Amino acid sequence: MRRKLAAGNWKMNGLKADLREVAALLTDRPASGCEVLLCPPATLVAAMAMTAAGRIAVGGQDCHAAQSGAHTGDISAQMLKDAGASHVILGHSERRADHGETDAVVRAKTEAALAAGLVAVICLGETETQRDAGETLAVIGAQLEGSLPEGLTGATCVIAYEPVWAIGTGRIPSLDQIAEVHDFLRDRLVARFGAEGATMRLLYGGSVKPSNASEIFATSNVDGALVGGASLKAADFGAIVAALEAA
Repeated sequence: MRRKLAAGNWKMNGLKADLREVAALLTDRPASGCEVLLCPPATLVAAMAMTAAGRIAVGGQDCHAAQSGAHTGDISAQMLKDAGASHVILGHSERRADHGETDAVVRAKTEAALAAGLVAVICLGETETQRDAGETLAVIGAQLEGSLPEGLTGATCVIAYEPVWAIGTGRIPSLDQIAEVHDFLRDRLVARFGAEGATMRLLYGGSVKPSNASEIFATSNVDGALVGGASLKAADFGAIVAALEAA
């Protein structure tokens, strides 16, 4: 059985005062079998880890491939681990687009995350142009092949499918389109990693909100969600978590 995972990506949002949303999330929901992960900006990782006190997981939004060195403004996987993180998001489409990250870069960062003992949440997704051209599976397959190093397991890796055109737009693929991609990913993971490929969790991300969460979580091979804006407020994210628990 793959444990369900609700992950929140705060992106470049959040100040210390916003940690009250984490406290509210912890107050409003009892412990359950559903894993919850929040990934705030690096400035809040340590403080959020203290607030969460182990009741929810905390992760970073990116890391450098090197352990240390002359990389001004960057943060290493070891630093995230030292600050209290257990996960790190890698290869998000905003990193790929805004910072020119290639599959090879994502792969190197994933190797660094694993070496530091972090769980890598690796993001994949097609643009609207690629979707319209019928290239979705080819694009996803290439990203999967290039971004994942060897030796991954269900305990060290989570895959998040986030169609670029659905992120923050309010638009989502049809349930059939989500299922097509997630079934494709599962087949590819099993083909490459064998039994471990069947244990790797697959998250859907892109305009997930309380009103559509239940139907998304009922879709084939969807083990949870990577949530953006809706993860900033305890009421919204808590409702998504509740939908996942009920799925």
